[in-house]
Amino acid sequence: MSSVYLSRPWDVHRLPSAAGKSFLVTGGNAGIGYFVAEQLAGTGAVVVLGSRDRERASAAMASIRSRVPCAQLRHLQLDLADLASVRTVTDELGLDRLDAVVHNAGVALDDPPRRTTKDGHELMFGINHLGHVALTRGLAPLLSAAPAARIVTVGSFAARSERLDPEDLQSVRDYRPKRAYGRSKLAQMSFAFELDRRLRARSSTVLSLVAHPGGALDSLTPPRAGVHATALGTRLRGVPARLLLQGKDCGAWPIVRAVLDPQVRGGQLWGPKAFGLRGTPRLESVRAHMTDPALAARLWDASCDGAGVEPHLALL
Repeated sequence: MSSVYLSRPWDVHRLPSAAGKSFLVTGGNAGIGYFVAEQLAGTGAVVVLGSRDRERASAAMASIRSRVPCAQLRHLQLDLADLASVRTVTDELGLDRLDAVVHNAGVALDDPPRRTTKDGHELMFGINHLGHVALTRGLAPLLSAAPAARIVTVGSFAARSERLDPEDLQSVRDYRPKRAYGRSKLAQMSFAFELDRRLRARSSTVLSLVAHPGGALDSLTPPRAGVHATALGTRLRGVPARLLLQGKDCGAWPIVRAVLDPQVRGGQLWGPKAFGLRGTPRLESVRAHMTDPALAARLWDASCDGAGVEPHLALL
């Protein structure tokens, strides 16, 4: 790649070619994940939408193709709440390598009671975090086969103010939905940083990093047929928020850069430029509570145990 390209500022509207590469986006049928998939599809890569709902995935692919006629899209049946099914996805992908996976899919609950996955894990911790840990293990051979694969974990602003309780990671003793969500995202982010530290210690070619969308609202998100529609009144009420926040199309920008930019490095955190809430992507500093070594080690062991995978994740 020429030095001219490397010195050019990143342009969210002129993405580099990724022809010949393949990317998996979990939850790629809606929200942030949809716009990540749409933007990556324009680079010439094969983009796989991981979703448990085949009809919604088909609608998302139709919408992407209406905007990117030559898009190379596939659907992967993926239910992160069912760990046994997650561990078998490698065979279903039918690829010989995977250049990046975007751990985007997730669930946020607003009200009690506490709910659990098929495997008995608290729902948000189980889907948002443990499901992706199991997926990382399942994808390990394909990621290792790529020249420089990336595991991009989608973080959240909600994780900034939360702290993990290693004695109650799944909110058994004290369940509050919004806090449980924030902690599930913090667990994802902390695990991703610890994963990269371990990958670097092994001299692995695989990178692990985190990107977050900032303040991304449905009311500021452009419509997509069959995927997202917002009533005119809702859009108008959301206009004042545009001063500080943005739509999910823009929220996808830091994640897409984390996947594509050749200058990105493992262990980094990418987010929107303006106060971490809106704007073009920029590199952010990682907060200390997200990389505490002792806590990261305990989270690692508990996560691998909960996901039913070996602690080394078989990443070479």
